[in-house]
Amino acid sequence: MAVNLVNVENVSKVYGTRALLDGVSLGVSEGDRIGVVGRNGDGKTTLIRMLAKLEEADSGRVTHSGGLRLGVLTQHDSLDPAATVRHEVIGDMADHQWAGDARIRDVLTGLFGGLDLPGFPAGLDTVIGPLSGGERRRIALAKLLIEEQDLLVLDEPTNHLDVEGIAWLARHLHERRSGLVCVTHDRWFLDQVCTRMWDVQRGTVYEYEGGYSDYVFARAERERIAATEEVKRQNLIRKELAWLRRGAPARTSKPRFRVEAANELIQDVPPPRDSSELMKFASSRLGKTVFDLEDVSIQAGPKMLLKHLTWQLGPGDRIGLVGVNGAGKTSLLRAMADAARTEGETQPVAGRVVVGKTVKLAYLSQEVAELNPALRVLEAVQQVRERVDLGKGREMTAGQLCETFGFNKEKQWTPVGDLSGGERRRLQLLRLLMDEPNVLFLDEPTNDLDIETLTQLEDVLDGWPGSMIVISHDRFFVERTTDRVFALLGDATLRMLPRGIDEYLERRRSMAAAVSAASAAVAPKPATTERSAAEQRATKKELQRIERQLDKLSDSETKLHAQLAEHATDFAKVAELDGRLREVAGEREELELRWLELAEDA
Repeated sequence: MAVNLVNVENVSKVYGTRALLDGVSLGVSEGDRIGVVGRNGDGKTTLIRMLAKLEEADSGRVTHSGGLRLGVLTQHDSLDPAATVRHEVIGDMADHQWAGDARIRDVLTGLFGGLDLPGFPAGLDTVIGPLSGGERRRIALAKLLIEEQDLLVLDEPTNHLDVEGIAWLARHLHERRSGLVCVTHDRWFLDQVCTRMWDVQRGTVYEYEGGYSDYVFARAERERIAATEEVKRQNLIRKELAWLRRGAPARTSKPRFRVEAANELIQDVPPPRDSSELMKFASSRLGKTVFDLEDVSIQAGPKMLLKHLTWQLGPGDRIGLVGVNGAGKTSLLRAMADAARTEGETQPVAGRVVVGKTVKLAYLSQEVAELNPALRVLEAVQQVRERVDLGKGREMTAGQLCETFGFNKEKQWTPVGDLSGGERRRLQLLRLLMDEPNVLFLDEPTNDLDIETLTQLEDVLDGWPGSMIVISHDRFFVERTTDRVFALLGDATLRMLPRGIDEYLERRRSMAAAVSAASAAVAPKPATTERSAAEQRATKKELQRIERQLDKLSDSETKLHAQLAEHATDFAKVAELDGRLREVAGEREELELRWLELAEDA
C-alpha cells in the first residue's frame, strides 16, 4: 500500500473578498505524479505553496508524514548572487566525487548541455549574480534534482528550458522514484510525466486520473453529463478533444473512462482547420508573394547565425520554428520584420528579403509592450479598433474578443497597471489581432498564458486566414497551430522536418553523438594503428568526394523547399515533393555518417 506523504484537510484561503480555495481536501501518496492546471489567478501556486507549508491556510490544516524529504522549486529562486554555480549546485564535493555520480552527470548534461556548462563564461566557477533569470532558474532546478527527495513540488519547471531541456526533464522525472506535484502550462510535459491531474476552478479542486489528454477527455465527459458550463467553453473543449483523438502525434496515455463516450462526443466535430479553404482565402488577401528570402545571411556580433538562406513564406503557410537557444530563431523573425517595417529598406548583412506589397505584419515579441497603466483593458483594445474580422465570416467586437481571451465584463474595466504578467500578455495578443494583420510572427506566445487561454487562442487561430510563423518550446502548441516545422540546428542552415519535433530531437541526438565521436577521434592513436601514406590519400579523396555530394544534396534540398512553397495549394504535388525531400534527407544523413567514419581515420 502506498505511503501517504501529505494530507490537505478542509483548507480555505481568502485574498481580499475572493476565496481562492474553499474547503479543499486532497492527499499526495508515494509515487503520485500530479499535474496542477487552472486559469491564472485561480490559486494553483497558492495551493502548492500551502502543500509545501510555505504559506499558511486561513482554515483547515496541512500535515506531512514524519521525516518527509521535500524539494520545492518556486517561481523566485533563493540563490546567493555572490556564490558560484559550483557552490550552489555541487557544494563541497570534490571533482572526482561528483563526476563519479551518474545522477549529477545526468542533471548537468540535461540542463546545461555538458559537464563543463557550455554557455556559462567560467563553467561551474561562474558567479551567479550577473546571470539571466533563465540561467538562474536552471541552476535552482539542477540544485534540486541532484538531491534525493520523497516529494518534489515544482512551480513552472519548464520555464526558460528549450525543447531538448523539456524532453530531458520529462524523462528524468518519469524515471525518478519520488512523488511529484507540478504546476505547468506545458501540455505535452503534463502528458509525458503525470498520472493524475488537479484542476483548480473557482475555489474547488477537481481530481482526474491520467495525464493531460485523459484530463481533457474526462472533463469533456463530466461537462457533457453535468451540462452546467456555458456552450462556448464546451465547444472549445470538444474541439480540442477531437484533435487529440483524431490525429495528434504521440498522445499515448490511456483514458480511464469509456472511450465510447469520448467518440460519441466528437462524432459531429469537424477538423480544427479547413486548410485548403484557409489557403485560398489567404492567397486572395496576400497575393503570391509574402516573404521571399534570397541568399540571406544573418549575423549577431561576430557569430554568423544563418548563411546563404533561400526560403519562402507563402500565403497561408503555418510554420513552426524550433531550435537551440542562440541558433537565430528570433534574429530571423526580426530580419524579416525589419524588412517589412521599412518596406524593404532594411536588409540583412548579405542577401535580400523581398516583402509582398499587401503584407500587413503583426509581430508578438518576447517583451511585453508597455501600455498606459491608467487605461482600462477595453479602452486599450478599442484604441486599435472597435470591430475585427477574423476570417471565414467571423466578426467580433472589441468586447467580445476580450471575453474570448478571458477578460469578462468586469475585468474589461480593470486598469492595465493592475494586470498580472500573464494578463498583459493576453492583452498584447488581443491588440495584435484587433489590427487585422494578414501575417503573424509569434515569438514564444505561450509564455505566462494558462491552459484555458491557450485553448482559446488556438481556436481563434484555427479560422485565421493568413501566414504565420510560431517560435515556441511548447510542442503541443506548435503541433496544434502549425502545419510544417522548420529547425535551426546551430549549423547556420534552416531545415524542414517532415516528422516535426520528434525528428528535431532525433537530429539533435545524432549531432551530439557525432560531436562525441569527433572528440574521441582527436585523441592520439597508438603507433600500431598508423596507416600508409597511400591509404591516407585515398581517405582524403573520398572525404572530398562526399563533401561535393553533400553540397549537391544541400542545393537539392533548397530547391525542393522552394518548390514546396510554390505548390503549397497543390496537395498531390506537395506529397510528391515531400517524398523526394525525405529521400534526399536520408541520403544526406548516410553520407554524413560515412564522412564522420572517414574523418576519424584521416
